[in-house]
Order: sequence, then C-alpha cells, then structure tokens
Amino acid sequence: MEQQPGSLPRVNFTSAFVRTVFWRPGRALSALYWQLTGRRKRARNRLRLEMAQSPRAYARWIASVERQEDVLAAAPDRIAQWPTRPLISVVLHLEAGSRQGQVERCLAALRAQCYPEWELVLVQSYDAPPTRSIDVPRLLLAPSRAGSRAQALALGAECARGSHILPIRAEHVLAPTALLHLATALQAQSPAPHLLYGDHDRVDRAGRRHSPWFKPEWNAELALGQDYVSQACLIRRDAARACLPIPPALADAATYALVLAVSALAEAQIVHVPHMLCHCTSGESVNEPAARAAVVERHLAGSGASLRLGSHGTVQVHWPLPDPAPLVSILVPTRDRLDLLRACITGVLNATRYPAFEVLIIDNGSQDPATLDYLARIAGNPRVRVLPWHRPFNYSAINNFAAREARGRYLCLLNNDVDVVDDQWLPALMRQAARPHVGAVGAKLLYADGRIQHAGVVVGLGDAAGHAHRFQRDSDCGYFARPHVAHYVSAVTGACLLVEKAKFEAVGGLDEEAFPVAFNDVDLCLKLAAAGYRNVYVPQAVLVHHESASRGHDSLAANRARYAGELAALRARWHTESFLDPLHHPELERSSETYLIRQPA
Repeated sequence: MEQQPGSLPRVNFTSAFVRTVFWRPGRALSALYWQLTGRRKRARNRLRLEMAQSPRAYARWIASVERQEDVLAAAPDRIAQWPTRPLISVVLHLEAGSRQGQVERCLAALRAQCYPEWELVLVQSYDAPPTRSIDVPRLLLAPSRAGSRAQALALGAECARGSHILPIRAEHVLAPTALLHLATALQAQSPAPHLLYGDHDRVDRAGRRHSPWFKPEWNAELALGQDYVSQACLIRRDAARACLPIPPALADAATYALVLAVSALAEAQIVHVPHMLCHCTSGESVNEPAARAAVVERHLAGSGASLRLGSHGTVQVHWPLPDPAPLVSILVPTRDRLDLLRACITGVLNATRYPAFEVLIIDNGSQDPATLDYLARIAGNPRVRVLPWHRPFNYSAINNFAAREARGRYLCLLNNDVDVVDDQWLPALMRQAARPHVGAVGAKLLYADGRIQHAGVVVGLGDAAGHAHRFQRDSDCGYFARPHVAHYVSAVTGACLLVEKAKFEAVGGLDEEAFPVAFNDVDLCLKLAAAGYRNVYVPQAVLVHHESASRGHDSLAANRARYAGELAALRARWHTESFLDPLHHPELERSSETYLIRQPA
C-alpha cells in the first residue's frame, strides 16, 4: 500500500539507537539515558532529529517512506477503479545542449511510467543535434523546429491532445510514479486545477538522489522571489493556450513565465502534489536569476513594484510605498533595563529612514532612577510619548492599551531588546503592510552573532509554533534560500510586527486573557488569516533581537505554569498538534525549525 504523505512507519528505540550511535555517539547515549529513566518520548525525539541530520537521512526516507515499489505494485488496481483516466501530454524540448545520455535517461523514465495514459510531444530546436530513433509510445513530433524555449512551449501546447501538459527538458528525469501522482490529484479535483506541481530532487552521475526539495503549498509571494514550481508542473491545456505565447525576451525562463501567467488567471486553482515527481540531472544556469527577474518584471508591470537580484539566486520585489507616507505608531513596552531601551530608541529615532512615525514607550513600572531620568528626558522629543502602565506585566494588555492611544494608521509592535541595524527596516515592512490584502508583517531578526532568530513562524512545529531557520547563519542559504525571500507565512513574531490599526482592531487585537505573554502574536496572525488577510515575512527588514533579555525565558521555573496554560490555549484554539502549515511539508520534521526530513519515531 502506498505510504501517505506525513505518515511514517514506527521503529523501535533499539533500531534508532543503533543507527545513531555511530553518527552521533554522545547524543545517542544521552537518548539512552532518557529512555532508561522513563523519558521515552524525549529519547525518541532526540534520536529522530539526529537521524534526520545524518548523511543517510534521505536514503532512509526513500526506502522507508517513499517506497516506490509498493506504489508501482498497487498502481494497476488503483487506476482500474477510476471513472476517467485523463491523457497527459509530456512536452519535451530538445535543445542544442541536450546530451544524448540525458535524452536517453529522460525517455527511459517516460517508458517506465506506471500510469499509461500519456503521450510524448517532441519539439526540437533549430540547432539541436540529430537524435537516434526514439522508441516511446504515442509519439507526436512538432511540425516545425523551435528557435527558443518559449516557441517550443507554444508548439508543444498547440500539438498536445491531452487535457494537461507537462513541460520537461532532457535533464528532467520523471519518477516512475510521477504521472500516477498527478493523475491521482486530478481525480480528486473538479473542475480540474489550472496548475499542479510536485517536489523534486537531484541525481548525480552515479544515480544517487540528493538535495530533496519538499515544497510548500502555493505561495504567490514566494513564487515571485524564486521558481519552486516549474521543474515538475502540470498545466491545464486550455489555461496554457490562453497564456501563450511567451514573449521571446523571456524565452530563457519560459515555463516559469507560463506558471506565473496561469497563476494570474481569474480564480486559478493551484494544487501542490506532495511527492517527489522529478529528478534533475543538472544545476541551474548562471543566467537563470536574471532571466527570472525579467519574467517577474513583466508579470508585475503596472504595479509600481521594482526589482533587485537578491542573494542565493533570489529576486527581491520592492512594492511601492504609499505617498504620502502614513503615520506609523511604534509601540515599545519596557521596564527598567535602560541599556536595552536606550539602544532600541536611539536606533529607531536616528537610524530609521521613514518620514512619518511616532514612538510610544509604555513604562510598566520602572524603578531604576537612571531609567526614570531617561524616560523624562526622552519624553521631550516631539516624536516620543511615554505612557505609564501600573499593572502586572501582560504583554497583550500593554500593547492593546498603547494601540488605543496611538495616532498612527499603522501599528508597529517592537520589543525593547531589538536593535536597529538597517535604516530601511520600516520602509521595507511598510511596502508589504500597505497592500490591502496583507495582515501582519514581520522582519528578519538576527542574534547578535549573526545567526537567524526569526525568519517567519511555522505553526505546528513542536505541536505549537516555531521560528523558521532559527540558529542558522544569515549568510547561509538555508532551506532552498527561503530565509532570503519575502513570502506569505502563517505568523510572524511580535518582537517586530507591523499591521494596519484597523485590521488589528477588527480581529480584537491581542488576547489579554488566553495569551498574556506567549503566543499572542501567533494568535493575532491566525486571526488575521481567518479574516482573509495574508501575513508576510520580509527579509529586507533586518534587526538584531536580544531574545527575552528583558522579560526572561519561558523555561524559567517562575514562568512554566503560565507558559503551560498559554500553550494549552493555543493548542485548543488552533489545533496546533495537528496543524499542517502550508509553508511546511508533511515530510519535514515537526520538531525541527531547520527543515529536516522526517524520520521514523
């Protein structure tokens, strides 16, 4: 029987221990200690995370979870039960650089498909070398050769007889179950989706699979910053024809241009098929980021957005700022800790290149004379107001109170332990927050040593919520450059959160009763999402966060009972123990913030 995404065969502790002890002996022995002292769940989680980081993690996943042999064996009986079997047109473009070995592997993969209802539409470039006799069933040759990838795509779509087309190149080797998984997804959707896409990995010359890309659900903002779809996508033929031809100037990224064009169709339905559909035998072209930027520029023509090439092959979209700039109220709760507060306020006032903001410092009972003296002096700044809050610490109540006092159209929740290191942080956030469909917007937060503290919040991690890419170096690529690309997220941290005041008020602000300290930001973001808004992570806004430096960590003994109650409230309200974040993937570890492959528990 096919292994469903997210379901994992269980192995016993001994087996997991043996696999781990040679890889991480110290960690394995600590897990053994926890097992022997009755902390079995903690022991299993430790071993699973260590197994997920081992060099054999993906090979183990392929053998124990993907299990293609089982899928292939069950395919005939499954297909026989379908009321319809859609014809899929595989459009193969043979270019001048297509090597004979690549072509043969690509064609062999087609012949090995367990789903029988497909045809091959072969389009050759003018300068493509002669190919040997091609032996595949239902071969259609394009009536003329193509001068570019864009022209090849148009010719293939025109010749195709299937309901959907699957564009590939010679370096794309389809998994033997690829068309089956796509056809299965078509059975579950009515009407048929405009676009379907799956996961893909790479394969080396020895045939070893590596670098698996377990992809998120459709994320329109992410798709502008990187192409995570076109390597393994199925496009409804009528939708493709409606969006073709692709302009010659965009030929180097023609499939990507078609994907974005189809996604912009009215009421376009886009479905992620969470299976490894394609194995790529070569890397990206060095020119591909520039080619993709050209596609995005045309896609956003008339929007007022500007583009830049970002790090790790990404494209940065800078949405226009409102003119005139609306007033932003920056809310900073504090109590003593003058060292933190002074650094925060100095950065905001002197190193923020945004023309219209006010700062509201909410003093929650400071007693240090130096702090009180500073607050008295800074209150003389026309852009600063100091508001007293003489009640027990309640982060939600403090910010709700300040929001009512704020004069700005936008609210920026900012912790007093945040340092401004880039004067464009607030404009970068405002470019997203000013868009009508956007709810909360969050920044990239770094630890003082340059590691990532926050790059968006993934709901469901640890059966609660976790910060994506935490502790990874900001200079590193991370999981397929995700920390360097603006994208929709389920939530962002309240340490630096910008939201339009009207939207904040419409969902009731922060919950003072259920979440006085922890998870109030996650709850706010999920309420905004439930109201139809999209929350956005913005890597162009960079600040340094000295996490929990002022209020203390939730793991401290004095905070554990309160934190346990807030955790229980989050799980009860948002079902985070079973929540599958659309930015995550069922085959990624729910106990890791660094996108590791799930392992048997």
